[in-house]
Amino acid sequence: MQVPKRKGGKYTYIKPDPNLTQEKFDALKKEKENIIKNVRPPLIAEVKTLAELGDFSENAAYQIAKGRLRGLNQRILDIEDQIKNVQIINPSQNTDTISLGHRVTIETNNKQQTFQILGSAETNPGKGIISHNSLLGKALMGRKIGDEIILNLAGKIVEYIITKIA
Repeated sequence: MQVPKRKGGKYTYIKPDPNLTQEKFDALKKEKENIIKNVRPPLIAEVKTLAELGDFSENAAYQIAKGRLRGLNQRILDIEDQIKNVQIINPSQNTDTISLGHRVTIETNNKQQTFQILGSAETNPGKGIISHNSLLGKALMGRKIGDEIILNLAGKIVEYIITKIA
């Protein structure tokens, strides 16, 4: 039986952002090691056991276990690809202009917010971490203290003033 091949979707061929902090890089390496040493061996054993039950076409448990193993192997390949292409973020000591890794304090409507600008893989707006690919992140990159940024967010014009770069 031939498995149907589906056309890739809109986001199929998008490569992950190679910009990672050292902590995220180390976490990816640990995740890969954990999958290879602890998660995959029992799954391989399960697939072998279920394969011994015979007829693959009607063995749903085998098909499910094999699918999980394929997904796990794909995760390992994705991590290896990301590790191979990584660019570690080392924030510049020069705080005259905003670059990747900097913490930036901006003011809007007499309220101050602080953001750290990192790669897309590590964004967490709730913790004040934004991507350099986001609308605000792109607008901040290369700017200086005192610069004014005007953005159109959901139909509203919002004005930001950069007050601090660290």
